[in-house]
Amino acid sequence: MTIKYPALLGLSICLMAGCRNPSFEEPRVSFDSYTVEDGFELQLVAAEPMIEAPVTLDFDDRGRIWVVEMRAYMPNLEGVGEDAPTGRITILEDLDKDGVADHSRVFIDSLVLPRAIAHVYGGLLYAEPPNLWFVEIDNDKPGKRTLVDSLYSDGGNVEMQPNGLVMNIDNWIYSAKSNYRYQRKNGQWIKEHTSVRGQWGISQDNFGRLYYNNNTVQLIGDYALPNMFLRNPYLTPKAAVDKVLTPDQRVYPLHPTSVNRGGEKGILSKDSILLEFTAACGPLVYRGDQFPADYLQNAFTCEPEGNLVKRNVLSFDGVEVSARQAWENKEFIASTDESFRPVNLSNGPDGALYVADMHRGIMQHKAYITPYYAHHTAAKKLDTILGMGRILRVKYKGKPLPDIPAFEKTSASELVALLEHQNGWIRDRAQQLLIFRGDRSVIPSLEKLALNKEDEIAALHALHTLNGLDALSFDLLKQSIASGGSGRIAHALVLLEGYNTGKYADGMAALSAGLMAKGDAFIDLYLALSLGPWASAAPDTFLPLLAKLSQTYSGDLIYQEAVVSSLGGAEEKFRDRFQLAANGGANDVLDKLLAQTIANKKEEKKNSIFAEVLPLDDTRTNGMILFRSTCATCHGVDGNGIENMAPPLKGSHYVSGSVDKLGMIILHGLQGPIHINGQLYDLKGSMPGFANNFTDEQITDIIRYLHNAFVTEPKRVTKKQIQQLRNKRTTPLTEKELMAMSENAE
Repeated sequence: MTIKYPALLGLSICLMAGCRNPSFEEPRVSFDSYTVEDGFELQLVAAEPMIEAPVTLDFDDRGRIWVVEMRAYMPNLEGVGEDAPTGRITILEDLDKDGVADHSRVFIDSLVLPRAIAHVYGGLLYAEPPNLWFVEIDNDKPGKRTLVDSLYSDGGNVEMQPNGLVMNIDNWIYSAKSNYRYQRKNGQWIKEHTSVRGQWGISQDNFGRLYYNNNTVQLIGDYALPNMFLRNPYLTPKAAVDKVLTPDQRVYPLHPTSVNRGGEKGILSKDSILLEFTAACGPLVYRGDQFPADYLQNAFTCEPEGNLVKRNVLSFDGVEVSARQAWENKEFIASTDESFRPVNLSNGPDGALYVADMHRGIMQHKAYITPYYAHHTAAKKLDTILGMGRILRVKYKGKPLPDIPAFEKTSASELVALLEHQNGWIRDRAQQLLIFRGDRSVIPSLEKLALNKEDEIAALHALHTLNGLDALSFDLLKQSIASGGSGRIAHALVLLEGYNTGKYADGMAALSAGLMAKGDAFIDLYLALSLGPWASAAPDTFLPLLAKLSQTYSGDLIYQEAVVSSLGGAEEKFRDRFQLAANGGANDVLDKLLAQTIANKKEEKKNSIFAEVLPLDDTRTNGMILFRSTCATCHGVDGNGIENMAPPLKGSHYVSGSVDKLGMIILHGLQGPIHINGQLYDLKGSMPGFANNFTDEQITDIIRYLHNAFVTEPKRVTKKQIQQLRNKRTTPLTEKELMAMSENAE
């Protein structure tokens, strides 16, 4: 790949002089080493030195791109310096309107590993661990700042902390890797529990279902709208939440690949080609209007270690969602350039698809780097590829990019019209602005659109806009159900819950009976999910309806979980009244769910998402933190030892061999001299024992990290093993004593 850069002297002078708005000669990048699906083209939007290490992006109301730059991420194989406050949020502009950014300004700098942004409520929501902030925007400068959540991403490492920040059609903001959702109403921030979703990146479809992934599964999702299966804190749903949508995780890179798990069997082919996802991230459901129609609501996923972007076709079969790879043996985007690191995807206001490319060598975090990865990365000098970053645009060749609506100047009535736009990004922004501006003069127009029989998607946006304006009514929702399809009915049933009082009970009962008579499985699922709140107001009316739905779908776990979730506290009453009569007492699935939920309630065993703080740190991260703070001062962060202080851990048979020996050394210490790799280390002093400093669990975590970082074939270690070693002695061991120990617990 070749790239032409401007001379940096002018930029340096500008920065030293305090210039906030540097302009750049537009970079030129060759895409000769890239392939993209036929009919599409890759375009460069921005590149270094304008940006560096972009991890996500968002668009403002003027169509400008705001980029989150995680500039300190893994500056070397040891990760030393990762906590430097060099991250920033940058605004990119294309002043000459040729599609390539030529102007930038830093909105916020001196951030430590920033990870997410979202333009909402007229300002910017952004995440810098551990905090989630909302900042007002004053002439492209930060204004008043509000702390939304001080524990948004508390703990964990950079790969395992919440991120994403997508505002869904229901007016809630969701994140990946988080058990909370957020909303601002009447100037106050609201925080609610939600399902934990994925690892890095989150997206939504036109209906409002959420999609995410983890490093080895390219697409995971929920069958239903968010939080509908979470009404009962003592039920942990499984049938419709956190579902693997892609049974096939195959990838097709263009070249041999260096991946962290490359030393494991089945990860690489005999030619060192990556076979399946190992770093899936940044999922996106395409909702634009620039691609051909058969690409609408396709799901795209990044694989930065394979230097590619995958395309899947989503299918909606009744209540279930699935995805299949669009092609075999090729990808939507792929490159032989190992520095091409797509990590996030975005729908654009112009209908195109945008790619955040970190464009660097090291992609694996220090907590997880294996010896295999470290060796291959160093051998290829990938660790020297730093200071770069790209934003790419993917567009369909046969269709020009449209002008973006001038949202800053758009009237409220024009925003209502934009709810019918073919581009989901435009619809989303119009909905958000209508709610933020609070102009109630458009309520009649929104009500008319909510009853539109021709455009289901626009009607959904209208309903949720009215909800955001506190302008819904029971009668309007009834009319919307009468004029809409199953998708609109589902949303209306969810919104009707706000009217679950005796005043509306008879009307809701008649409405529900009419809907059940349709025999529509999709509608019945949302009846099962939404009638519980009504049953709390009128149990004699609505519990029988839930029982009938349960009987209709007896044996189907999705519907039985929907009923038990909907009950949300009335399980005993429901069981006592209907369990034996329901389907002749043959509904085993419901019986087991009710029994388990009731038992959980008695024992106060809640669904884990209702924990105030999730345990985000895994064992290797915990072990790495302990190693870096205690052991690395003598053995070095790279495990190579420090001369005249401590021997190396890399290649040491005491690290790769018996777990008992390693555990005894950490617990009780070691007195030299000692031989490592055939070399004698006769250092002054001895290694102290840490039996009084670390718990059994902490020592287990340290060993797991050491095995991952320095051992080709890690061994199993448990807390019980360490516990059994703790009281065996109190003084440091000698090499002679270690040699006399058996080599068990391998």
